[in-house]
Amino acid sequence: MPEQFYSVDQVADLLGLHVKTVRGYVRDGRLKAVRIGKRYRITRDDLEAFAGHPVAGTARETTPRRRRAEVSSIVQVDAVDPATMSRLSNLITAAIAHGGERLHVEIVYDEERASMKIILLGALDASAEMLKIINVLAEERP
Repeated sequence: MPEQFYSVDQVADLLGLHVKTVRGYVRDGRLKAVRIGKRYRITRDDLEAFAGHPVAGTARETTPRRRRAEVSSIVQVDAVDPATMSRLSNLITAAIAHGGERLHVEIVYDEERASMKIILLGALDASAEMLKIINVLAEERP
């Protein structure tokens, strides 16, 4: 199958960016492109490498699509001192590292308010299990 090329306008539409932004990425060398005549052309592979994942509308015809469900959760834990926040963060990070499914976590701590937010993104089952772990950790006293 021949390589598929996209115009700067098409890439801007696919990525939800302004055309000038995409041109700037090309000129800066952040997005690989070839110049054909007076116009830039971007290959599917270069576009996906730039985006870091397959881009909607560029799915390979040979790749079957699988249905998948994900969840985004934000858990707020109040009355958390810095030492407890550090301990909870380490335990949560370790639990995610040893989990089987892919799960992304971000932890934000506001020392002034003594408040901690745990942001989870991932599969439903893995998120549910992580929420159970967070519940146990948040309720225990040091």
